[in-house]
Amino acid sequence: MARDWRLLARPEQLPPEGDWRNWLILGGRGSGKTRAGAEWVQAEVMKAGRRTDLRIALVAETLGDAREVMIDGASGLLRIARRMRPEVEISRRRLIWPNGAIAQIFSSEDPESLRGPQFHLAWCDELAKWKHADETFDMLQFALRLGHDPRQVVTTTPRPVPLLKRLMADEATALTKMATSANAAHLAPGFLSALAARYGGTRRGRQELDGELIEDRVDALWKRARLDEILVKLAEPLQRIVVAVDPPAGGTNACCGIVVAGLKENGQAVVLADCSVEGAGPAGWARAVVSAFRRFEADRVVAEINQGGDMVRNVLESIEARLPVTTVRATRGKFLRAEPVAALYEQGRVVHAARFPALEDQMCDFGPDGLSSGRSPDRLDALVWALTALMLEGGGEPRIRGV
Repeated sequence: MARDWRLLARPEQLPPEGDWRNWLILGGRGSGKTRAGAEWVQAEVMKAGRRTDLRIALVAETLGDAREVMIDGASGLLRIARRMRPEVEISRRRLIWPNGAIAQIFSSEDPESLRGPQFHLAWCDELAKWKHADETFDMLQFALRLGHDPRQVVTTTPRPVPLLKRLMADEATALTKMATSANAAHLAPGFLSALAARYGGTRRGRQELDGELIEDRVDALWKRARLDEILVKLAEPLQRIVVAVDPPAGGTNACCGIVVAGLKENGQAVVLADCSVEGAGPAGWARAVVSAFRRFEADRVVAEINQGGDMVRNVLESIEARLPVTTVRATRGKFLRAEPVAALYEQGRVVHAARFPALEDQMCDFGPDGLSSGRSPDRLDALVWALTALMLEGGGEPRIRGV
């Protein structure tokens, strides 16, 4: 009884009553939403009896996330199973329970992998972060066609993306909200107080801790509706490709902004990737820059040197001696540098080749006083440098210092 989930769970972690097809759980970081999703899947497997042909889809942002969070994580399926524990066949990307139930693993990076399989149930984790969210979710709905009552659970930290808004408005959706504070008994001492001191009352805190869906900032340079309109599938060669890097100022959890962008023959820019890394030292983020350079066969690396000076170039060249590096130095504020780039978006001169949730969060939360959280807009800075190098170079700020 001490391990019985029905006794341990908070009321909002148990499946809602009534007739629903979608159980949408919006929760802050560490609120217990992953545990709720895993326990629901395990309960459905147990309910299926001693022998079953139950088929389940487990869908995450990446295959790595599915493995590390949904399966092996602290609240994953392998950790919470008290009996009827599944076996993992990682080469076939599936779990098999002793009663015959099978769960297959899928990634939002490959929507087409959902074409063909069919399922009774699905668990979707961090849907608001999915790279190809609409395509992946649509393919899953076509596959969710077995049994008399196909259902799915969606566990995610909220972001104001169109798919999430549509799901919330669906009459077949049962909505549950969870705050991080509700799960305080299972979090490290001091975790909540430290985050509340830094993010309490901010937009980021309301989203990441309280699980609220926060709309665009009124004075932000970018709006999500516009970003939704410029998503394209790139099928043509590019004239130029640059990798822009905004090195971190310091700190163990600092983020190094790394954004890849290219230029089409018609003069339109395409944002290709957000390869930013967090918590990496100089060698770590330099390797990420070189990896992006090679992966996209870029022509040049554009690196800001305000924080590191010549060290930035030296670190990059220590990883790849012949790396073509252009260094730039900011002489004006971040908002003034970002305004001309925001104007390019308004003019329809920039498109995105995929969804970049973390980057888009910064774009739509960046106003005259910076991000509402007070943190550095590292990913946005890298985006500004990349598009400036491709489309605004020679027009003033920022100035190219050397090649």
